[in-house]
Amino acid sequence: MRRRRSVHVAVFLLLCLIPISYSLRPFLLVFTNEDFKESSAASAVGDSVDSATEDSADWEDFGDPDSTSEDDHDPGSWRPIFEPSSPPPANASDNPWYSLYFSGVRDMIDAASSGDPAAMDAANSQIEASASTGFPHAQSTLAFIFGTGLLRHQSRSKSFLYHSFATEGGNMQSKMVLAYTYYRQDMFDKAVKLYAELAEAAVASFLLSKEPPVIELVRIHVGREENKEALRKSRGEDDEDFQITEYQAQKGNAAAMYRIGLLYYYGLRGVRRDHNKALYWFSKAVEKGEPKAMELLGEIYARGAGVARNYTKALEWLTLASKQQHYSAYNGLGYLYVKGYGVEKKNITKAREYFEKAVENKEPGGHYNLGVLYLKGIGVKKDVTLACKYFLTAANAGYLSLQNGIGERALEFFVEVGSRILLERRYRKALLLYSRMAELGYEMAQSNAAWILDKYGEHSMCMGESGFCTDTERHLRAHSLWWQASEQGNEHAALLIGDAYYYGRGTERDLERAAEAYMHAQSQSNAQAMFNLGYMHEHGEGLPLDLHLAKRYYDQALENDPAAKLPVTLALSSLWIRKNYPDSFLLHVVDSLPNVIPRIDVWVEEVLLDEGNATILTLFACLLTVLYLRERQRRNVAAPPQRQDDAPN
Repeated sequence: MRRRRSVHVAVFLLLCLIPISYSLRPFLLVFTNEDFKESSAASAVGDSVDSATEDSADWEDFGDPDSTSEDDHDPGSWRPIFEPSSPPPANASDNPWYSLYFSGVRDMIDAASSGDPAAMDAANSQIEASASTGFPHAQSTLAFIFGTGLLRHQSRSKSFLYHSFATEGGNMQSKMVLAYTYYRQDMFDKAVKLYAELAEAAVASFLLSKEPPVIELVRIHVGREENKEALRKSRGEDDEDFQITEYQAQKGNAAAMYRIGLLYYYGLRGVRRDHNKALYWFSKAVEKGEPKAMELLGEIYARGAGVARNYTKALEWLTLASKQQHYSAYNGLGYLYVKGYGVEKKNITKAREYFEKAVENKEPGGHYNLGVLYLKGIGVKKDVTLACKYFLTAANAGYLSLQNGIGERALEFFVEVGSRILLERRYRKALLLYSRMAELGYEMAQSNAAWILDKYGEHSMCMGESGFCTDTERHLRAHSLWWQASEQGNEHAALLIGDAYYYGRGTERDLERAAEAYMHAQSQSNAQAMFNLGYMHEHGEGLPLDLHLAKRYYDQALENDPAAKLPVTLALSSLWIRKNYPDSFLLHVVDSLPNVIPRIDVWVEEVLLDEGNATILTLFACLLTVLYLRERQRRNVAAPPQRQDDAPN
């Protein structure tokens, strides 16, 4: 019961995070961990709670939006290193260890980029010197160094210890690492507490930020292959699709104007954020009557993104958008009345009416905001059950991302810079940043880092405990990352782990653990894993010999992926031979194929595809073709023409 209660609290807390989608808006209401304590107490005694007044302190903002820097909520951020225009935390000039910390991190990134172990060791020493003074952000980076084994002996215990110290000192990254660690160990009470604190900081940062917190997810691989399509679409203004859309916008297409504005506003598909260009294109789209652009102009003025904050103009644009039946604008109007921004005074009743209009038009943001009203009892009678109903409706509609929402503001910078670096083919630096994100529990970073290690690890890509990674270190690091990604639902990761154990890639061959990994991938409807399980049951490898189960898995593979028809047909033929002719010569031939085919592949690759041999074979094929054509021509010339028989008299 205690664990169930913790999970319910966790759901409520994580629901206050920001949705990551193109339809993201800043108009959501905020609640904190204290609200759940109050709600639980009220529910326990059955007391009715009077509606709060419109002047309730529950609706006070986090402070003057222009008085606090976004980075003050994440003072250990590496943002100032990559973006010099980003100001350092407010107290950085008063603390001499900040400069040593930033210098060490900068040198560490440069050393990773250039592949210089000596420089990496020197950078680690700087970070150690700063951490030895108790500086929490240096302690967090040092924990990452020990956890990764980056020119230091890998030590999970030291990593956990330094992350604990850094968390007590206020470092957000370390707090995420500890929360993720507790979550993996099923220590949900501790994980919930940390995630609650991260959620509140994330929302505070969101409300203060002038940057729209949308993160474009770029998965750089599909299985073992590079995701060329995703990388192609992330080339920014050089991408052909962008240029076509821009041309359409220049010709007066309102939808294209809106799409170009989105790319510049959110910084999507490799396009650099440019609020001035976004404002230009949204304004052009508004002239054509595009209601979605009207709502985004309202967001721009409310956020102060590239312009001075002007809640009066925000109210005007949101009102226009709502009159154009763009129902999500009702959330913005309700938010402004809740806060009293751009209107005469706060008006919770009017705000609730706008949220209800959004709900009537099936706008999930309205469900969320009404849920907050009922959870807190603001303008309505407190009703936790009804609040939960609204929250679940919003979550099921995709408005709130529970899995990807955990502390995304702490991850946003790493994602943006890591993806940009990757697109520039600087894999060493991208690997370092993805490894840092992976430690925080970010699944896509875990799989991206693992893929880089598998694909490019032999090219001095990663650094181990005493220099460049040995093959064993590289395989173990990649294996650990794949496993973490598989725990979070990445079916390809689980499949690759199974292959590693089955074939003994980077680890000792272990058929039972291979079967376990394939089972995990199969539970996620992976057709290849189903086929592999069928094969293992058919041959009794790591699983009991069971031809009936083998057939079931083969059939499941075909049901989940029609492209598996040929291999499944061949496998079922093999299964039929094994069942009906168990000791025949034909079965012996079938069983020998797995050993013969790899030899043929090697022969083709080393002999036929060898540059010199390929040239000779090509010339030989051309010579045979010429001889054949000449012989055919000779025969046609030598053949006597057929004479037409004389007609009968």
